[in-house]
Amino acid sequence: MSGATGESFLASYDGVLVDLDGVVYVGPDAVPGAVESLTRAHDDGVAWAFITNNASRPAPEVAEHLTEIGLRVDADAVVTSAQVAAGLVRERFDSGSKVLAVGGPGVAVALSDAGLRPVVSADDDPVAVVQGFGKDVSWRHLLEASIAVRAGALWVATNTDLVIPTERGMAPGNGTLVGAVRSATGVEPVVAGKPEPVAFVNAAARVGSSRPLAIGDRLDTDIGGGNAAGYDTLLVLTGVHGPRHLLECPPDERPTYVAADLRSLHEPMPVVHEDGDSATCGSAVVRHEGDELRLDASSGSDPVDLLRAALVLAWRLTDAGRRTSISPALLHHWRAFPD
Repeated sequence: MSGATGESFLASYDGVLVDLDGVVYVGPDAVPGAVESLTRAHDDGVAWAFITNNASRPAPEVAEHLTEIGLRVDADAVVTSAQVAAGLVRERFDSGSKVLAVGGPGVAVALSDAGLRPVVSADDDPVAVVQGFGKDVSWRHLLEASIAVRAGALWVATNTDLVIPTERGMAPGNGTLVGAVRSATGVEPVVAGKPEPVAFVNAAARVGSSRPLAIGDRLDTDIGGGNAAGYDTLLVLTGVHGPRHLLECPPDERPTYVAADLRSLHEPMPVVHEDGDSATCGSAVVRHEGDELRLDASSGSDPVDLLRAALVLAWRLTDAGRRTSISPALLHHWRAFPD
């Protein structure tokens, strides 16, 4: 995990590609500091695009929600996984082709915008099924999808996120619903959204960013997808994944940076220094004794700096084929982060 020097964290980037659920908002409410930090970046000339795997709402509705919480966002700056999925279908079939739309209104709108004809029944002989998240998706919707897929329709899942953050906690995401159709059909879907890199590349091109920073709260989608697109990545600890996931994640899901929230965008990003069996970040010092990561006796207590130092050691040990455990003292410092 690398780090910037004492300059502003965003000085090296001309754009941000920002996930929404768990990063900018949770349910209807903004994540603390998100609106102010993003507004400041945009006012300073940093382009922004918002990439969401949640296909339930059309891009204009997402932009309206962002405006309601205080961000002045045009719909063109919002890239939904439903739009990406519709584009994949349109590449394979003619304009006007019938596609079974499963999910929230965002799925049908994206299909229509791509020149396709959304339908609601497998009896309409759709050439494809696009399945995205929707709060009102029922057994009957999954039935129609299963019948169409078993009949040979191309099956495109907007994403396979197993959970989605809500104001009441984690809830089943589109991946859970996709799993039901997979079990009923024995077919694997084409996945359109993150972690596939196309959404990131398209978003960067849409807003004219040549060196963007991809930001998210999930390692498997936001960080993995940003890495696959060749961009630097930032994981914020306001959503799904926290220290335990970071310590155990595979190399292709490791973020370039880790921060508590989006307020870090306007702060220096400290560098982690390694020295044998210890790593130092700011005043935080972590060392490994055997395969256990422990607080050094002289360590400061900043929980994010402790995590940054621990990750450098943990990933080095993992890459050497060794497993690591975490001391209770370190775990105590991370108790406020996602588990």
